[in-house]
Amino acid sequence: MTAKEPDFWVLEYVTITKDPRTGLVVAIGGSLEAADILQRNGGFLPAPGPRGDYHRLPHGLPVEQQRLKATTASHALLAAGHSVHLDPALNALATPDGERDAAVRYLARLAERAADAETSEEIAKVLTEIASPVHGLLPLTRHVVVCAWITGTDLQRTASGEVPEPFARLRKSTESMSQATDVILHARNHAARTPRPAATTGPPTVPSPGHPAASDPGHAHTTPGAPRLRSAP
Repeated sequence: MTAKEPDFWVLEYVTITKDPRTGLVVAIGGSLEAADILQRNGGFLPAPGPRGDYHRLPHGLPVEQQRLKATTASHALLAAGHSVHLDPALNALATPDGERDAAVRYLARLAERAADAETSEEIAKVLTEIASPVHGLLPLTRHVVVCAWITGTDLQRTASGEVPEPFARLRKSTESMSQATDVILHARNHAARTPRPAATTGPPTVPSPGHPAASDPGHAHTTPGAPRLRSAP
């Protein structure tokens, strides 16, 4: 007799994440009870969308306020029995050291992959992680430096409007980072186009001792046990 699977009272899944295009924190999915919790505990606002209604935080909230409200709402939903996915970047309880440690481990793993690579294809994959145009490590680092240069220039600008020399040089460093990205991408593309070495079908045939190869002109082929012919004097 086949046992019947039980019916579970599972509430609808809720995803709380940050939209990369608009920068808004949105909550997608859930029931009417979830909507009530989002509005009461997180300050979310209902909004119509092309694929159905959703919730979002108000425009113009500072990043820390976004994280605090999203974390508060997610914990209230969990306490009410809802299944929730909270974007790790919005988790106000996550420690910055944990994110840094993860980044250090990621870089160490990339170095190991580069050192242990056995094909050009593997090297190309490592270089892609470093210099890919959108999510490459070097372009992302350059973006951080550009943001620091823009903000730092405004903060460090003198009364006469001059920019301190260290921050002027900082801008030039971003140009060098762009050039380095191009160099790495060029090497990546070259490695990606390099064909794999042809695989050999087996080890070459080596004649055994006492049996010279038939192609050796210095030796005549003889039948085992047959007498050798001597040339006339």
